[in-house]
Amino acid sequence: MVTLRAIKAFWSDSSGASLVEALLTFPIVLLVFAAFIEFGYAMSQWNQTVKALQYGARLAAVSDPLLSAMAFSTAFPTDASDPLNNGKATPNDSSISATCTGAGCSTELKRIVYGSKDAQDCPNMASVAQIGMCHINPRIGATNVVVTYQRSGLGYWGRPDGPVLTMRLEVREVSFDLPILGGLLGLNNITVPAHPVTITTEDLKTCSTC
Repeated sequence: MVTLRAIKAFWSDSSGASLVEALLTFPIVLLVFAAFIEFGYAMSQWNQTVKALQYGARLAAVSDPLLSAMAFSTAFPTDASDPLNNGKATPNDSSISATCTGAGCSTELKRIVYGSKDAQDCPNMASVAQIGMCHINPRIGATNVVVTYQRSGLGYWGRPDGPVLTMRLEVREVSFDLPILGGLLGLNNITVPAHPVTITTEDLKTCSTC
């Protein structure tokens, strides 16, 4: 029979209390450390996305239009409707724009994103003549990039090198990779912001030796 003295001795015994406290707080401490690590990793992915877009925009500004040839010539004709207007400034109307993404763009988009017009996904860096956006951030594919051209008011009708436009490059549906918190808390569907990069185009013609 358990005596009253034995019961009191059991309740007053504190051995093992530290172990119990450690077991209770360890998951919380581990989660906090994981959050710090994941936050740094997410910031790295964020920075990769921004740098990839900046690189892609600079490359696209001196490349053939990323729109299909028909869509580009329809939205931005090189000659004025009145031939006598050739040589005059193009309209400063930013509402004149055209957008494409993924398969709706020309093969030039694959060259910008993958480094090759023939690639379907991100190839090995050593197998392409130039790096693409995907080599800076592997999560970016051609279907994630949205390209918009707008009238800038620069240039003139009949300009031999084509219109001078404002081009915007942004990403869609690119998610952060959170291996720890994603698995524990389901935080694996957080979308990276669009990060639009706007740049004024130069001569929209790809360098044949680049």
